[in-house]
Amino acid sequence: MTQSLPAHRFSIAPMLDWTDRHCRYFHRQLTRQALLYTEMVTTGAIIHGKGDYLAWSQEEQPVALQLGGSDPAALAQCAAQAEARGYNEVNLNVGCPSDRVQNGRFGACLMGEAALVADGIKAMRDKVSIPVTVKTRIGIDDQDSYEFLCDFIRQVSEQGGCEMFIIHARKAWLSGLSPKENREIPPLDYERVYQLKRDFPHLTLAINGGVKTLAEAKVHLQHLDGVMMGREAYQNPGLLAQVDRELFGSDAPQVDPVAVVRSMYPYIERELATGTYLGHITRHMLGLFQGIPGARQWRRHLSENAHKPGANIDTVEQALALVADKIPATA
Repeated sequence: MTQSLPAHRFSIAPMLDWTDRHCRYFHRQLTRQALLYTEMVTTGAIIHGKGDYLAWSQEEQPVALQLGGSDPAALAQCAAQAEARGYNEVNLNVGCPSDRVQNGRFGACLMGEAALVADGIKAMRDKVSIPVTVKTRIGIDDQDSYEFLCDFIRQVSEQGGCEMFIIHARKAWLSGLSPKENREIPPLDYERVYQLKRDFPHLTLAINGGVKTLAEAKVHLQHLDGVMMGREAYQNPGLLAQVDRELFGSDAPQVDPVAVVRSMYPYIERELATGTYLGHITRHMLGLFQGIPGARQWRRHLSENAHKPGANIDTVEQALALVADKIPATA
């Protein structure tokens, strides 16, 4: 029953400490079509944690929950909770290379345990009707041959029933490189991911890693079913305003960045009333006006004032005044 969502054509990557619910709400003001992902949440946090790690707003849809874990029973339990809470997809992290993740036996190290990944996927699919997907690398350490990648995809798709993979087109070094270095040092190999689609045409495959423009996304979409953008989408969110028109063929009117900021006000007011600090929301909005005169003043005003006691909508309006009149009429 797990068919691919049209939103897989373009998605925003799960990014730890970045793609929280405030970030996702903001990104949704810029693109109605893109698929949004949560930060990676571990099965242990969901099952044993004291907070609500599945909290989100219905306005964020479509949203996928990214899970970290390897125990099939725990994964199935969390997937069932995610479906009950209204998430559109559950995604298993087989790509994160951090030491903490490895010690918990999840993330990129699971590429070396394809049978266990397949078991986890099958356990989740048996519990839910929403899509269950995998985000992985093209290899780990010295296990970086194309054959190794194919064996992993074949086993997880045939034994686990996974029909959708997001491939980060770099391998991961499980020791010697930090997570940040693992996003930058191992070379990108887009052609290897293209070849994977040719060899597994029945699978839905999306690519991730180093995508900086929608023009690059369009090139990838000539070879694959979807593109996932990470850091660029976060640091330069203004480009998301073009996604629906450029990649989904929407005829919706051009998104006005000033209107986007003001569309956040009811949400901000609601969150402030529950004790959320303004800075926890506006930190995700700092890059919105990149390339527009006044963008630096916008960032500085929010960075210096949004964390102060009593910071509110007026703080955002003051920042907006530094940039709003400098935006070209066509923007």
